[in-house]
Amino acid sequence: MKNRRAAAAALSSVALAGLALTACGSDDDPAAGGDGLTVAASFYPLAFVTQRVAGDHATVDNLTQAGGEPHDLELTARQVGEISDADLVVYLAGFQPSVDEAVEQNAEDRAVDVAGLVELLDEPEHDEHGEEEDHEGHDHGDLAGDPHIWLDPTNLEPIAAAVADRLAEADPDNADAYHANADALTAELRELDQEFETGLAQCPQRVFVVAHEAFGYLAHRYDLEQVGISGIDPEAEPSPERLAEVHDVVREEGVTTIFYERLVSPDVAETLAGDLGVQAAVLDPIEGLTDDTADQDYFSLMRADLEALRTANGCS
Repeated sequence: MKNRRAAAAALSSVALAGLALTACGSDDDPAAGGDGLTVAASFYPLAFVTQRVAGDHATVDNLTQAGGEPHDLELTARQVGEISDADLVVYLAGFQPSVDEAVEQNAEDRAVDVAGLVELLDEPEHDEHGEEEDHEGHDHGDLAGDPHIWLDPTNLEPIAAAVADRLAEADPDNADAYHANADALTAELRELDQEFETGLAQCPQRVFVVAHEAFGYLAHRYDLEQVGISGIDPEAEPSPERLAEVHDVVREEGVTTIFYERLVSPDVAETLAGDLGVQAAVLDPIEGLTDDTADQDYFSLMRADLEALRTANGCS
């Protein structure tokens, strides 16, 4: 993993250094040409919010390709050019260091950092058990907390408002449309929040076990407790001690399901579930779309997560 990251970092540096010679106006560039603004969003949840706010008045490019793990994003020279040329960049500072670097060098005055718009939760502590000591871990830069803010739908409301404000500044003629779109999205987010509030209110089981601890905001919002096989890093290898602890939690709490996700191998979660005689099922952290979810969106995936949690936790 270290060699892969070193190579990716070197590629990112070359991309940044060569920006002055990089052109992003090819016919197949999704952020090039046409009318209206161009916006670069660093990964799916931010691209989703931005597209909903922009409507037909801007072209929104998701820098993290479908099926890609956003934690591991390394920008190509072309993507650095898209950031440089964009009228607006929407990103989460500290989550994807290559995006941070490109924004700092090329678009700092045209960027919305959503990390400053919500209250970040601390990363879960794994001091006593942790992951394997030789695991290098993801570089989350200066992000001082859990990055998975979108799994509390109320966190997307200030993001939608901020995007609307910045789009309106760049395109005053369509300011009313941007703000109306943000208001409509906010209404849907509040409806979704109420569905979670109601759907998870009467659950005899409040603990849920996940492959990696991406669901802290959801658990915090709806009074649940997540237990992760791994911590924030989805590729971390859990130690034997950690696996034993999760085994004990499943037995002691009567957990019926161990959740895995689509963008990361389910092997550890499925093996543990098989050993314990419980179910394995998907709980999507909605970091990005895959071939299986290409026809869905944030709302449908969140509602699928709600039903998965209700089933696993015996909610009435």
